Amino acid sequence: MSKRFRILLVLAFIGVGVFFLYPTVQWYFFIPESDKELAAGSREQVREYARTQSQQALEELTALAESDETEVVPDEYSFLTDVARDNFRLDDRDIPEQWSVAEVLSAFRDREEIFSELEDHYAGEIFALKDLKSRIITLGLDLSGGMSVVVEADEESLADRLGRPPTADELDESIDLAMTILTSRIDQFGVTEPIVRRQEGTNQILIEVPGDNDRSRIEAYLQGRGSLNFHIVDDEATAQLIELQQLQPGFDPESDGVPEFIPAGTTVAPYVVPDQYGILRFVRYIAIKENVDEFGLSGEHITEARVGSEPLTNQPTVNFVLDAEGANIFANLTRNNTGESMAIVLDERVRTSAVINEAITGGQVQISGFNQEEAQNIATVLRTAALPVDLDIVNQQAVGASLGADAVQAGLRAIALGFALVIVFMLVYYHGAGAVADLALILNLFFIVSILSVFNLTLTLTSIAGIILTVGMAVDANVIIFERIKEEYRLGKSPQASVKAGFEKAFWTIMDANITTFIAALFLSQLGTGPVQGFAVTLAVGIVSSMFTALFVSRLIFDFGTEVLKQSKLSLGWGVR
Repeated sequence: MSKRFRILLVLAFIGVGVFFLYPTVQWYFFIPESDKELAAGSREQVREYARTQSQQALEELTALAESDETEVVPDEYSFLTDVARDNFRLDDRDIPEQWSVAEVLSAFRDREEIFSELEDHYAGEIFALKDLKSRIITLGLDLSGGMSVVVEADEESLADRLGRPPTADELDESIDLAMTILTSRIDQFGVTEPIVRRQEGTNQILIEVPGDNDRSRIEAYLQGRGSLNFHIVDDEATAQLIELQQLQPGFDPESDGVPEFIPAGTTVAPYVVPDQYGILRFVRYIAIKENVDEFGLSGEHITEARVGSEPLTNQPTVNFVLDAEGANIFANLTRNNTGESMAIVLDERVRTSAVINEAITGGQVQISGFNQEEAQNIATVLRTAALPVDLDIVNQQAVGASLGADAVQAGLRAIALGFALVIVFMLVYYHGAGAVADLALILNLFFIVSILSVFNLTLTLTSIAGIILTVGMAVDANVIIFERIKEEYRLGKSPQASVKAGFEKAFWTIMDANITTFIAALFLSQLGTGPVQGFAVTLAVGIVSSMFTALFVSRLIFDFGTEVLKQSKLSLGWGVR
């Protein structure tokens, strides 16, 4: 492998690392605290904020236009000029060189259209911040706090599923399984480090999620309380139901009663769609058949679930694969109801429906009608199976950091001091070679954090110390290599030959030591949960990164010095000339 290719490869890795770390740097160093608080709000709060800001902005713009028709558009509203310019072009009007407030407002049909554009802008800013937040390295409960939720198992729902009152052992087993599923949903890679534990002597579960105080995110973890169901729509009853809702606005089957025209074996269900904020909005009631024509899709029938997109519209879809039994049931359902509508029901609400054109065989199923975030959540629910018992939110609140600011600062200072001492020691003891090792160590730390940022690592004070410890231990590989090079150099070999022989002789020693540790980390990541699994993932990433920097990056720097710069001597520290 040529030196040019190796240099390009290292630069490419650094570029990828910068790409993954940029959101974290941007969030913690360039986003104002006020904007962070807005991004932490629920979707309902985002909607309220966007509408309030839009109303204030509209009133201000209207007042400016009325006071002076030549008033230039303020910078904070410059985004409206782009839309106004497009509207002017559509109306074949002359585009002004400098936009006044009055001209911008004249580009819209009415106040409602202006308000809608303003609302989209303000909501888009917050959702962009939410998206940025989802791609950063978050701080743990001990450093920044998070969200604490207490949920309670609904014994009645479990009794309905069993067809009898559950025994104490069955209830305990269901709660334990629910805790396992919740942990899997929240912490798929073992690096989020949530706390999910049962409250002593009760049927309640405490859930603490670091840095996530968005209620809608917590509710997403709890969805799928029953299972994803497919129901055949009673088109005739639905048509009558729609007519009733038009004649009787505000119709509610719970308070007004189920209409007489709804036949036996058919139930009335709400049809909901997400609005621009992702909040489910009620549209109407529809009639769906139950019992015989119901297909309950439990987790045991699903072997794979992932998010895809429709080729033409690029809309998100949820694609899942059924096992042989599930594929056979679904094929019979679609074959027996060809030409009819099928509703997809999640948590007793109809999310979307489609006409069955032909029998769907093979167990490959695709459903749509969701936004990207909903599709991700539903795929997670399908992968982790339905909760064995309904969980109702009893209490939800934000929690503060468990460590004081002084303790955090003291810990960070200790970590920084330890890392600095390692850097200084390598420079003092190995001189020029120590500088190479220090550069490799810094790159190692950079690569570790970059890789873990992909998994949305949650940093606690102990995990920060663990990363620094991993980086500090990585210096061992450089020490082994330098001592091997020293041995060869003392024998009178040239710098180039000493470097080559030193790396070759140290290679298998380093590989053997790291591979055994890597195997242990793999077992820990598979068998452990929570902090143990997170530690294992961090350790495995650190091992791979340290081997790359020690064997690849360090070798590249030495080869560059001996082959390109034609160094006549190696700077290997004390006792070597």
